[in-house]
Amino acid sequence: MAYDNQNIFARILRGELPAIKVYEDDQVLAFMDIMPQADGHTLVIPKTAAVTLLDLPAENAAYTIQIVQKIARAMEKGLGVEGIVLMQLSGTAAGQTVPHVHFHLIPSSVHELGKHAIQMGDQEKIAALAEKIKAAL
Repeated sequence: MAYDNQNIFARILRGELPAIKVYEDDQVLAFMDIMPQADGHTLVIPKTAAVTLLDLPAENAAYTIQIVQKIARAMEKGLGVEGIVLMQLSGTAAGQTVPHVHFHLIPSSVHELGKHAIQMGDQEKIAALAEKIKAAL
């Protein structure tokens, strides 16, 4: 599948759509999921145009996973959680809904997870959780 420059994450990266940012550098952006499966659900995306994990160059994948770890540590510290579910859905058959490779960090146990992308979350609550994560960075 060819990369679609109009996908929602590409538009967020270009500043065309808003996002509640947690972390950003020249290679990666981490922001809150607006349809969270649990409080604090955060997405980490490389700025490289890649649809799936298999499309992402190895050096970009390695750097992105380092930031995934950094955000996960900040979530543990800032939100006081003891467990984080890490998901990476690669391809529509696996449930990927946005055609830009991304990692889900969800602070909870598997038994507490809501369904993915079902209901819009409370944006004020999401922003407050983002501030706690950012403060822990």
